[in-house]
Amino acid sequence: MVFVKGKENFYFGASEEIIKRARVLRKTMTVAETKLWQYLQNNQFHGLKFRRQHPINRFIVDFYCHTLKLVIEIDGGVHLQEIQHERDVNRTYELNELGLKVIRFENKSVMTNIAGVLQGIEKYMNTL
Repeated sequence: MVFVKGKENFYFGASEEIIKRARVLRKTMTVAETKLWQYLQNNQFHGLKFRRQHPINRFIVDFYCHTLKLVIEIDGGVHLQEIQHERDVNRTYELNELGLKVIRFENKSVMTNIAGVLQGIEKYMNTL
């Protein structure tokens, strides 16, 4: 378990190995992740701090806003396969158990309808 003063709940007990892997993934984001990141980085989306490829427990989530306890996942074609879909359901359940909300968007949506994706995030924000 990582013990960074004041960060225990920030990483939800992520191991040093998961944190190292997240650093690598930040350098190799998908095209869709990079596109959404352009809108989320530097507090430019409603003044909220989002993190990319953020370690949470045993997972690395695509984007995370600690203020909202919100995880945003961008799913490519592999997520349509039954086995991966089952893993995603289990992963979402485990993240929900940590008190986090998970919303998912397909790569295609990010690439072709970024405004709709941002509206989807805003829609969630309006439910708080």
